[in-house]
Amino acid sequence: MRVKRHPTRGDNLRRALAQEAARIMSEHGVQDFLIAKRKAAERLGVDDGSAMLPKNSEIEQALAEYQRLFGGDSHVECLSAQRRAALEAMRRLAEFEPRLVGAVLSGTATEHSDVQLHLFADRAESVTLKLLDAGIAHEVTERRVKLDAERIRPFPGVRFHVDDQATVFPADGIRQAPVSPVDGRPMRRATAFEVEALLGQQLD
Repeated sequence: MRVKRHPTRGDNLRRALAQEAARIMSEHGVQDFLIAKRKAAERLGVDDGSAMLPKNSEIEQALAEYQRLFGGDSHVECLSAQRRAALEAMRRLAEFEPRLVGAVLSGTATEHSDVQLHLFADRAESVTLKLLDAGIAHEVTERRVKLDAERIRPFPGVRFHVDDQATVFPADGIRQAPVSPVDGRPMRRATAFEVEALLGQQLD
């Protein structure tokens, strides 16, 4: 018979830190897990180098719980709007086989979260030319992406429509997703068809 393990003081502290980090991300617009974690540690008087700090996956779970408890209809409406914005951008950029990633896909996005897309093109300039031709104001950026446990590489990107940002990968980058900052596993990517299905589920 397996004995149920009771939470230790360390477990309770990690959970409290995860909940505080989730609150900070939701209420203050912090999108970086490490920053939220450090702010939570400071708020609760914990050394931010402590082994007690929660994993990113624990914070994401706490964020989902926070949104269920306090987000209500406003969270659902905000998430729907973000996914509709993603779908509109994906349709405009269909030739680059766009994929939605990140918090808007997972459902943990706050009102401050960016819509994050992955695009695939032999030349990153072809994406900016497409935006120029469509008359869409944009800013050229660069994003450092963790490809696996050992490799981090910069990739070109674009920011447009205020909260939309896209990272441009080589055409063959569609075959292997970079690792997620949440759990270190290959990042989940969704096609426009899958985003459309998610929006349909939210309406049910």
